[in-house]
Amino acid sequence: MSKKALINIDYTVDFVADAGALTCGVPGQEIEKKIVQLTKEFIDHGDYVVFAIDVHDEGNSYHPETKLFPPHNIRGTSGRNLYGSLQKVYDENKDCENMYYIDKTRYSAFAGTDLEIKLRERGITEVHLVGVCTDICVLHTAVDAYNKGFSIVVHKEAVASFNQKGHEWALGHFEQSLGAMVK
Repeated sequence: MSKKALINIDYTVDFVADAGALTCGVPGQEIEKKIVQLTKEFIDHGDYVVFAIDVHDEGNSYHPETKLFPPHNIRGTSGRNLYGSLQKVYDENKDCENMYYIDKTRYSAFAGTDLEIKLRERGITEVHLVGVCTDICVLHTAVDAYNKGFSIVVHKEAVASFNQKGHEWALGHFEQSLGAMVK
């Protein structure tokens, strides 16, 4: 039996709320219940739960996203708070040894973080991905997980994007090119 981890990717106010700085809006809001449900299930089963959350420093003109997107998930702002009831689930469980919060500065949760080390230390071989945006940060995290030899499960009712065509393309790519289970 493989050991598994849930990776919550960028489910923040800036990416999901109506007034978020780079929001996917309704599609992101519609997955809240499923993300919360999965997070609680993983916590209750004693599985590893990771919150991989985008962070940017205000005025950083060197970050490549500066040319692509408006400022978002700025360090120290409420835009970085987890969206909706997921924040409460995190707050209630953040001191649990099976819970891990990482700041990420690139699309992939593996890029420039110790995520792989944390997963390998625990013997984890299967990663479950939820969050936003399906065709950006979830996709890049999945590609890195694939390249590092992890089995991948993407929960299609717990991922969303502001680009519906990109979202649908990514779901197919997960299965057809990364061998992921999309359920």
